[in-house]
Amino acid sequence: MNGTRMNDSRMNTAHRQGDSRIRFDWGLRGAAAIAEGADVAVVVDVLSFTTTLSVALDEGIDVLPYRWRDDTAEAYAAAHDAVLAGGRQEMTPGAVSLSPGTIRSARTVERLVLPSPNGSSIAYDLDSRASTCLGASLRNFHAVGEWIARHHPTAVVAVVAAGEKWPDGSLRPAVEDLWGAGAVIAELVGAHGFGSLSPEAEQARAAWDVVAGRVTSVLQDCASGRELAQIGFARDVEIASEVRSSDCVPVLVDHRFVDADSPSFADGS
Repeated sequence: MNGTRMNDSRMNTAHRQGDSRIRFDWGLRGAAAIAEGADVAVVVDVLSFTTTLSVALDEGIDVLPYRWRDDTAEAYAAAHDAVLAGGRQEMTPGAVSLSPGTIRSARTVERLVLPSPNGSSIAYDLDSRASTCLGASLRNFHAVGEWIARHHPTAVVAVVAAGEKWPDGSLRPAVEDLWGAGAVIAELVGAHGFGSLSPEAEQARAAWDVVAGRVTSVLQDCASGRELAQIGFARDVEIASEVRSSDCVPVLVDHRFVDADSPSFADGS
C-alpha cells in the first residue's frame, strides 16, 4: 500500500524496545521502530484522528487512512468509492471533515477517506508493517484493550502516540496522545494482566493515571485543546473527552478501518 516506506536500515536496535512485551513511542518514526516484531500496533491520535475514527465506526462508516488531502487523495477516494473528508476550516454545511461532530451529522456516508498528517499517516504506514493495526482514543481504549486480550492474549503490543506537527514539520509531542496511549497500556496491564512494559510504556501509563479522573478539564487546558477552541472547534475537544463511551474496535483490514464486530471484519470484504 505504501510506496514511500521509511528506510529502517540505520535505526539503532535499542530503539525498538525489543525486550518488552508492551512498547511505546511517538510519531511515524517511533511507530516504525517499535512495530518491528510486534503482533499488534495501536495508533492513538486523540485530537482528532482516532477520536473521529471511533465516531465514524459508531455510525457504521468505514474509514480509509491517508497521508494528505491533495489530488492523490481525491483519486484514492474515487478508486475506493469513498467520500474524501475535507479540512476543518474549509468546510461547507453538511460536509464531513476531521472534526468528529461532522461525522455525527452525516447521513449518506458509508466509506470515508480521512487524511491527516499524524494518526492517519501512521496508520497508513503501519498497514504494510503490522500484522494487526488498531485505532484507540479516550472514547474506546477499554474496548481495544479487551479485544487485544481476548484475541491476542500473548501478543507483543506497540502503542504509538501520534503527536502533532510544528510549523517546520517536526514532531510536536502532544500530551493528549500520551494520555490516550497510557490509557490503552493501563487497560492491558490493570484489567488483563499484561506485563513486561518498556520504561517508555511505564511512563505513558503513569501519565494516564495522573489525569484519569479529570479528563475533560485537562483536555480543554492542554495546548492542543486550547488551539482547537481558539479556532472554533471546542466541540471536538468535548467529544474526545467522552471516556469509555464507545465499544468499537477499529481494525485495519484491506486498507480500511472497520469495527471488529462488523461483518466487514468477519468476512474480510
